[in-house]
Amino acid sequence: MKKIIVFASGSGTNAENIVRFFSESEKARVVLILSNKRDAGVLDRANRLDIDALYFNRRALYRSNLIAKLVKDIAPDLIVLAGFLWKFPENILRDFPNKVINIHPALLPKYGGKGMYGMNVHRAVIANRETESGITIHYVNENYDEGAVIFQSKVAVLPTDSPEEVAEKIHALEYEHFPRVIAQLLEKN
Repeated sequence: MKKIIVFASGSGTNAENIVRFFSESEKARVVLILSNKRDAGVLDRANRLDIDALYFNRRALYRSNLIAKLVKDIAPDLIVLAGFLWKFPENILRDFPNKVINIHPALLPKYGGKGMYGMNVHRAVIANRETESGITIHYVNENYDEGAVIFQSKVAVLPTDSPEEVAEKIHALEYEHFPRVIAQLLEKN
């Protein structure tokens, strides 16, 4: 059974979608959800889904080896960032080369980088009168949103769309594609 660890900072809708996708799988399972926010909704979701979950602070991730050791001990086949907003630590990236992936709510390289997440991205898309947006699933490297692209999917942005309407379209793409791409990556490894 292949093991997936999910890092998340927010409400956890993508994390829940991934957990549910693999809940009946005989090939892979989400074994742990980690969050850098004590009050993140993802921790409540993990509890309801009966998935082990932990909150950690900056010290545990960056200045001690606590989270790195925990991840190493579990030895996941894939680490999935699902709305995780902190820069991912290089020591874990070194220990798990090409095994850390992220999803971004835009067609990278557009609208990537520090501060470009969630509604910030969708507002920028609308402000720049883009005619399309989408999702990018990519490997994580030492820079925000610069890892190799694994998968992209596009959606039309209408002149009448609000940032909230773009967000709904993007969420639909995330829910449809993210678990499937994760499954495909696990098949290859």
